[in-house]
Amino acid sequence: MIDETIELEMMNALEVMDQRLNTIRAGRANPALLNGLMVEYYGTPTPIQSLANITVPEAKTLMIKPFDKGCIKDIVKAINEANIGINPNDNGEAVILAIPPLTEDRRREYVKQAKQISEDAKVALRKVRQEANDDIKKDESIPEDNQKKMLDEVQNLITEYNKKIDEKLKLKEEELMTV
Repeated sequence: MIDETIELEMMNALEVMDQRLNTIRAGRANPALLNGLMVEYYGTPTPIQSLANITVPEAKTLMIKPFDKGCIKDIVKAINEANIGINPNDNGEAVILAIPPLTEDRRREYVKQAKQISEDAKVALRKVRQEANDDIKKDESIPEDNQKKMLDEVQNLITEYNKKIDEKLKLKEEELMTV
């Protein structure tokens, strides 16, 4: 009965949260750590995924093998400037990132960051709900009984998506706090 774009917007908020949570490292090598990293390549900011293959040869190691070996120095510079807490090693062929173990303080800091990301997702959901509710109330062609049903449906959808967010946050916290 409610517009499916409302649910699509809620799913989008959940996907954005997933992408942002993937950028928080949990002591294991994950190519998602480098998502959004831009490398200055011939004067143009370029996503690192466009310049190199990123692989995980070992559980605590990322290997960045550029298509053009001439951009290795640019990749090293971009990683250093990104301040992700990992020192890149350049062996002439590839850039190797050894993922250091997380300290307890760093883990707690990452959990706070994950909580903030989940709160941002909930804010996005509330915004979707507010817009949907406003649209429903403004539409005078909908009888009052149906408006009430539609508002309840939107609220039930919000409750469902909030539970999903809480579940994803709980999983990420467990992942971060597991040594």
